[in-house]
Amino acid sequence: MIALSDAISSGAIPNAEIALVLSDKPHAPGLSAAQQRGHETLAIERKGRTREQHEQEIIAALREHKVDLICLAGYMRLLSACFIEAFPHRILNIHPSLLPSFPGLDAQKQAIEHGAKFSGCTVHFVDDTLDGGPIIAQRVVQVLDDDSEESLAERILEQEHSLYVEALARVVAGDYRIAGRRVVRK
Repeated sequence: MIALSDAISSGAIPNAEIALVLSDKPHAPGLSAAQQRGHETLAIERKGRTREQHEQEIIAALREHKVDLICLAGYMRLLSACFIEAFPHRILNIHPSLLPSFPGLDAQKQAIEHGAKFSGCTVHFVDDTLDGGPIIAQRVVQVLDDDSEESLAERILEQEHSLYVEALARVVAGDYRIAGRRVVRK
């Protein structure tokens, strides 16, 4: 969120603004960082509601704020088909692996355990599969022989910040089309 906010403020993502920073955790660090940057924030907690009720409240808030694109960061829950259908090809996610390899949780652990020589990060459109939507952009990070999950995660995170900015700028500019499962330049 901070990298995207800074990129929008600097003009690296032209014709974009942050309409709302939303979290399902009221004490999420991203909310306070967003408030410090002057962004409107909202927490919509999950507890005491069904998944459908929770998502419907989020959808209503996003529509109220006239959100065109949703950028997920650290949202560790699968979105329902209903949510995805409300924002088709307008939800982006960043994942710490070179998808389709190592989807889901513990991607760095998976890469190390499988003996991968390269990992990285992927920005993709969200669909109804686990980390399986059309890939917008990827960045490669070498897996070193002495890497731990933490050291690999740290190097991937450095790349995630700039990759998400590049991918979002491309989407905002409309410089792409979706061809089947592929995202290609116009």
